[in-house]
Amino acid sequence: MPVLTASIDPVTRIEGHLKVDVKVDTVNGVQQVVDAFAIGTLFRGFERLLEGRDPRDATIITSRICGVCPTSHALSAALALEAAAGVAGDTPERTAARLMRNLVHGACYIESALLHFYLLSLPDFIQGLPMAPWLPGWDVGRRFDKDTINRFTGHFLQALTMRRNAHEMGAVYGGKLPHTPGYIMGGFTAISSANDKSLFSGYLEDLITFMRDVYVPDTDLMASLYPDYLSHGRGYGNLLAFGVFEQSNSNAADLLLQRGRVTASGSAVQTVDLNAITEQVRYSWYADGDGNLPPSQAVTNPVNPKAGAYSWLKAPRYNGLAYEVGPLARMTVNGDYRNGISVLDRHMARARETLKIALAMREWLAALPVGQGAYTHRAVPVSASGAGITEAPRGALGHWLQVADSKIGRYQVVTPTCWNISPRDDAGLRGPLEQSLIGLPVANVDKPIEVLRVIHSYDPCLDCATHVTRADAGAQVFALGGLPGGQ
Repeated sequence: MPVLTASIDPVTRIEGHLKVDVKVDTVNGVQQVVDAFAIGTLFRGFERLLEGRDPRDATIITSRICGVCPTSHALSAALALEAAAGVAGDTPERTAARLMRNLVHGACYIESALLHFYLLSLPDFIQGLPMAPWLPGWDVGRRFDKDTINRFTGHFLQALTMRRNAHEMGAVYGGKLPHTPGYIMGGFTAISSANDKSLFSGYLEDLITFMRDVYVPDTDLMASLYPDYLSHGRGYGNLLAFGVFEQSNSNAADLLLQRGRVTASGSAVQTVDLNAITEQVRYSWYADGDGNLPPSQAVTNPVNPKAGAYSWLKAPRYNGLAYEVGPLARMTVNGDYRNGISVLDRHMARARETLKIALAMREWLAALPVGQGAYTHRAVPVSASGAGITEAPRGALGHWLQVADSKIGRYQVVTPTCWNISPRDDAGLRGPLEQSLIGLPVANVDKPIEVLRVIHSYDPCLDCATHVTRADAGAQVFALGGLPGGQ
């Protein structure tokens, strides 16, 4: 048969704008993916927006990079600023700040995980609700009986409430979610009361019950009914985690989820050297001279059109290798999950990690002092640099900052989706998602549900990875068709 191309554009049920092209051919009697291209279709301009601004603006502006994981960017920016300004020490203020940062960040992990499984990924496996935006949809590849469908549909509806409750829980200390103003250079803006702790605890206990009794078992059930997806979507097998959730005020803080990496060639956890990270741009719409640089030196100079390029995402690499990041990487590095690397391993690892974080939140909440301020003042340095290294729900996140004349001179953000959904690198090697699609059986090229299941297992966030477009002068916007109900 001739090689067929299936283009999913846009990929729905993700944040942001992603296009995925796959080439399908018959190999050894099996119709399967033989090549793949992950295409970020919008330019991210946040790095350029920050240049020349007061460094303290970074926590507020970068939290707008994504509405699902805004605390991740706010925290990363705060850590970069504090490294540059020299905020350190084991003080009551820093303890209160650390605990409230962890609690609000943890709330976002919970709401993101529930969103990912029940709202974004589950419709790949069960028929969605008979209404927009689930219709129209592909009614293919279903394996559930009526009772199982009713179970998942009921849990989907419960998850809507649980996700809202997770947002409300985070707002107890964050003030609001998304885009809390709580994370600032030097600490956190809230001061806990006894009532705050009681309110937060009520939300948390209900969420723990839901994750333990519903979410984790649902991912296990999915794996039992789709066992082939425990082998689909492996990719290169390299896993990387920056680590997250500080357990002390030390500069070399103990983390709930530790930093490390595991390569395909062995199971031993290895150290992470931030100097080994580069961003490559041979197949990205950026100036070639800006490629293969560490983030601390990188710049963002868009070039479009550019021969051979096909994505607005850069290609982060560690010692020249592509690494998968995210819950599966974190849980593997920490020894909490070692079942494998696949579509459903990503779901099961995420569910277990979310429960682990929620249980840790109990301890952080208990340790949070009432009435304790959480701010340590430092002046903005005239000239300095710093890096904020942490994890978003989707994986390893880094902000690199340079301050010149007390203003932001350079800013770079490397997001989890840039790691996972990157295009080919300078050597022509595919990004992790692209590689994980190779060899995937596809029953119907016109309805490649198998491809969507792999894509969604990574929980892509193109809001984080690509951003900002502007219509040409005089451009017109047309609405095609009416809304339901004639609105």
